[in-house]
Amino acid sequence: MHGRALAGGCGLATACDIVLAAETARFGYPEVKIGFVPAIVMAILRRNISEKRAFELVTRGFDFSAEGAKEMGLVNQIFPDADLHAKADEYAAEYSKMSPSAVRLSKQLLYQMDGKNFFEAVDAGAIMNASARMTEDCKTGIAKFLDK
Repeated sequence: MHGRALAGGCGLATACDIVLAAETARFGYPEVKIGFVPAIVMAILRRNISEKRAFELVTRGFDFSAEGAKEMGLVNQIFPDADLHAKADEYAAEYSKMSPSAVRLSKQLLYQMDGKNFFEAVDAGAIMNASARMTEDCKTGIAKFLDK
């Protein structure tokens, strides 16, 4: 994220799994100022931050810094403006070293666990663990580990 992400732009950033921002980036949900409610985005926002903070952001309409967004959990990493694209490429390249199926299943499990109690979440984790073990990525990874 470089520049300003306000209203819909901030909503798009909120919906992303990973947000990398330039240090001068600004975020905000100013819809309240024109009588609108960022209703759909609020479902995603509420998953990412506390209810009190989400309420404040969508009812006061102020913009906030990349550092503030990171402190709230809306931004993963902040980079100097001049280095943003290169650093974002480096960050993304790390995912090429990860198992695509494990990343996909991890995301799926995070969404499944939302709203479950502890025991239901552990059960969902056990089921996902069994599913992950059946993937080619896992079978290959375990074989490589055992060959060491």
